[in-house]
Amino acid sequence: MAVCDPIADMLTRIRNANRAGHASVEVPSSRFKKAVVKVLKDEGYLKDFTLFEAVTPTGMKTEVIKVQLKYGDRGERILTNLDLISKQGRRIFRGVGELPKFLDGLGIGILSTSKGVMSDREARKQRVGGELICRVW
Repeated sequence: MAVCDPIADMLTRIRNANRAGHASVEVPSSRFKKAVVKVLKDEGYLKDFTLFEAVTPTGMKTEVIKVQLKYGDRGERILTNLDLISKQGRRIFRGVGELPKFLDGLGIGILSTSKGVMSDREARKQRVGGELICRVW
């Protein structure tokens, strides 16, 4: 089965594993997915991620990202909301002055900019806008 939107698929896998209380989840790898997961880790929403090579049932080798989810001391979820903003049929672009604050600054937005994938806080520091990928809190 082909995935229509790989970023939406990755975010859904992370969201579902988090809601189910899993320690980790595996997603097929790409440079863009690695960049999004790195921002989530750097912002403190994920414990860590690792890359490894897996073999598909057809015998092909493929790279996979193993995302280790983060929970609080009493098992409470750190990542409570993970929503896709831009979709394949509807891309949302914002300039640096138009970037929204998510949950009054407690959450983050992840953007794809000309300087790479980064959080909305980092985009404001670097004075760049771009495509809003998702929002997290």
